[in-house]
Amino acid sequence: MELLRVRLRGLGFSAAAIAGVTGVLVLPASVQADTLREALVSAYKTNPTLQGARANQRANDENVAIQKAAGRPSASATTTHIEFVRRSANSFTAPTRTLNVDSTLTAPLYSGGAVKNGIRAANERVKAGRADLRATESAIFSQVVAAYMDVLRNEALVSLAANQVEVLGVNVQATSDRFEIGDLTRTDVAQSQSRLAVAQGDLRGTRANLIGARETYIQLVGDAPDRLEAPPPLPGLPGTVGQAVTVAIENNPDLIAAVDRARAAGIDIDIAGASRLPTVAAFISGTYNNFYGTLGGAIAADLAQSEVTANAGVRITIPFYQGGRPAALERQAQARAGAALETAIQAERATIAQTRSAWASWQAANDIIESSQTAVSAAELSLEGVRAENSIGNRSILDVLNAEQELLSARVQLVTDRRNAYVAGFTLLASMGKAEARDLNLDTGGPLYDPVTNYDRIEGKWNDWARDKDPLPQSTRTVDIPPANATIGPPNE
Repeated sequence: MELLRVRLRGLGFSAAAIAGVTGVLVLPASVQADTLREALVSAYKTNPTLQGARANQRANDENVAIQKAAGRPSASATTTHIEFVRRSANSFTAPTRTLNVDSTLTAPLYSGGAVKNGIRAANERVKAGRADLRATESAIFSQVVAAYMDVLRNEALVSLAANQVEVLGVNVQATSDRFEIGDLTRTDVAQSQSRLAVAQGDLRGTRANLIGARETYIQLVGDAPDRLEAPPPLPGLPGTVGQAVTVAIENNPDLIAAVDRARAAGIDIDIAGASRLPTVAAFISGTYNNFYGTLGGAIAADLAQSEVTANAGVRITIPFYQGGRPAALERQAQARAGAALETAIQAERATIAQTRSAWASWQAANDIIESSQTAVSAAELSLEGVRAENSIGNRSILDVLNAEQELLSARVQLVTDRRNAYVAGFTLLASMGKAEARDLNLDTGGPLYDPVTNYDRIEGKWNDWARDKDPLPQSTRTVDIPPANATIGPPNE
């Protein structure tokens, strides 16, 4: 009984509402329970979608190093061994075999701005990727909050449904007893039995929904929900819709990513235009030949059987005509830049609409809670009155059954409304770009994941052999977690 009362108070039920129900949402302080913060921390550390997004961003970071490599010197060597299987009949001094080694060192000096702008564009896309990572984190957290609240709601609904079955079971017994003494008719008994059967079916459905909610929680969090506590108040909710939109335009990660990609697309125009400009490169090359003593035939002793040559210079490449390709590339880049600009405007529109809609949903959900609380109180008084009137013969059994159903519906609606209000509030924070670990002050047991750390680690690397270790999964599997059930409270209750 106390378990139920504490849980309902955690959801904000009135004292009158608590009095009519048994067993719902929050456990007593003496029993260890999971919290929403713990669920978010677990998802932050082990959710595979979030871990995959971080890995993809690390791959995105490498595009900067790739672009920088195009402006650095390159060196190569080619070794060739040749066996002259059939020689010309008029060739008396040609070798029968040779070893040739060519080596070249090239240093680009000028590329028309392609390298510089390629690095700039890659950096803009890295910034966009970081915003995408923020959006993924926010989306995962929104799903975790919804899953957490769904478990709490469905636990409450199971308890309410079980209580309704118990109440209707008592009604059936009382109706049957009164029928035996001739106080009620067989119709009254049948009505009570019908309502009990419907309530039993509803209980089975709510239990199935609870199992589904718990399995979704396991999928997102990576652990089974264990006696969840009521969630804490949401931080940083705005006072007005105008404040919400202002914050969202500055912080929404989807909008930031779209703007960064538009900047990168603008830089791509300059990269495409660079293909019509001259390029300049310095080079040094060397060649080593060894004829294995076969050069010269009869006069082989008079000839050097190996030689080394070297040269250095500057190579200037001036494209005069390329079939219209540079202009086509530039026009293509311009069109894509135009599309990216439109996408940024679309992202801004979407951000504004989502924020305003989330604000309206949050406000409405809070207002509906007040109406639902009033409905619960009124339904409780109505049931009490109908039962009293039934005891003196002024109300029928059907009236009592209808009043009980109305009270159950009001309580179910209140539980659902409180879940919706909390989820709507978190959705509003997510739309504002304020629903990430740093905004929620999550204690993860260490520093939060910072994508800049990996960028700083790799962006200046020049060694061709500086590879990382092969990756291992960072998220956890759930195959060993037992299937969810619809049990409410400790097993011995």
